[in-house]
Amino acid sequence: MTLRVAIVGGGPAGIYAADILTKSETAVSVDLIERLPAPFGLVRYGVAPDHPRIKEIIKALQRVLAKPEVRFLGNVDFGVDVKLEDLREFYDAVIVATGAMADRDLDIPGEELSHGAADFVSWYDAHPDVPTTWPLDAPSVAVIGVGNVALDVARVLAKTGEEMLSTDIPAHVHAGLAAKTTTDVHVFARRGPAYAKFSPLELRELNHSPNVEVIVHPEGFDVDEHGMAHIAEHKAQKMVLNTLANWVGREPEGKPHRIHLHFAEAPVEILGDQRGVTTLRTERTHSPNADGSVEGTGEITDWDVQAVYRAVGYRSSALPGLPFDDRAAVIPNDGGRVLDLDGRPIPGTYVTGWIKRGPVGLIGHTKSDAAETVGHLLAETTATATAREPGDVDAYFAERGVRVATHESWELLDQHEIALGEAEGRLRIKVGDRAEMLRVGTSA
Repeated sequence: MTLRVAIVGGGPAGIYAADILTKSETAVSVDLIERLPAPFGLVRYGVAPDHPRIKEIIKALQRVLAKPEVRFLGNVDFGVDVKLEDLREFYDAVIVATGAMADRDLDIPGEELSHGAADFVSWYDAHPDVPTTWPLDAPSVAVIGVGNVALDVARVLAKTGEEMLSTDIPAHVHAGLAAKTTTDVHVFARRGPAYAKFSPLELRELNHSPNVEVIVHPEGFDVDEHGMAHIAEHKAQKMVLNTLANWVGREPEGKPHRIHLHFAEAPVEILGDQRGVTTLRTERTHSPNADGSVEGTGEITDWDVQAVYRAVGYRSSALPGLPFDDRAAVIPNDGGRVLDLDGRPIPGTYVTGWIKRGPVGLIGHTKSDAAETVGHLLAETTATATAREPGDVDAYFAERGVRVATHESWELLDQHEIALGEAEGRLRIKVGDRAEMLRVGTSA
């Protein structure tokens, strides 16, 4: 008998799980259930538009979606259009792969005045569930965080709208970026440069714009013996440190926009009023411990900024009918087996990706993560579904008036976006309106 599996989440984690399932010796039928009308999750809605090379992974993901054993069911909101108990009627096992799309908190006074980096990324990536406008009237902006997302946010804020016009951004994003008044972006790291989490390539690309000057401030740019020991064990971070060190003290080039990198500055408060942010207050830190943890020195600096973006990590969100560890922001699990409140595995219920292990690791780590989860599923799952035909699922959604976006719908949307791009000499122009995405997907 063919094993019926539902995967909730159509990003890389879910698609990799589908791929591994279809390559197993077990006959399977997989439905990828996705809240958006388009697949690929953070690859489509979390990668900066001026980094098209990262999106090359979509070609491999496309091949999985084209497999006859796999169906894409988009525009289906888990917990609204279908519940976990409903899925049990149609599937022998459910894998949750919904990723992480929310921003982690800073836990400092005034945080409510700040923007979440994930929200800004969703805006410039034309996510269909976010507003089409974004406030970009701050001349000086602070970005808190030392990961690649922080670099993406800083780079997009600093570059001109004209530079971004060669990417896949739609008209409303270009209009917003073209009208922004930002000239200076200040990126703050709590720890010293030896612990920066930028990837070497992402950092070097920060310096490629003809309109953006990167300034590494010498204050706080210290590497003690603990920092040296750390970079000795991490080749990538040694490369990052070398790049940063080459930029310290460079002569200004007079470019119109600037990205300032500040190390050993921990945010302690965001100040403002009803009109918005007026100040970011930070405390100089030092790192007396071998693990790189920092302590405040009591030296306070007030920075004149008019907007603050927090880029301190993504966070998964709870799902209806499933347990959730709010502190760790993951679904409790044992190697991908979802655990109930008493720590016992819930039969036929699995998890993979960031909602399984937290938002750490690159896309490649997701493959081994999915392999572990699928291994348990195949070893443990038996036929339990009572309505086993794909048509039963289709009838369920039709009866409830859910407008399902299929793989064929996505192919039409994909072709449409490519055609929009070709007309303007670009690879693609993304459609950001959900209704329009659905209309295009049913235009054949």
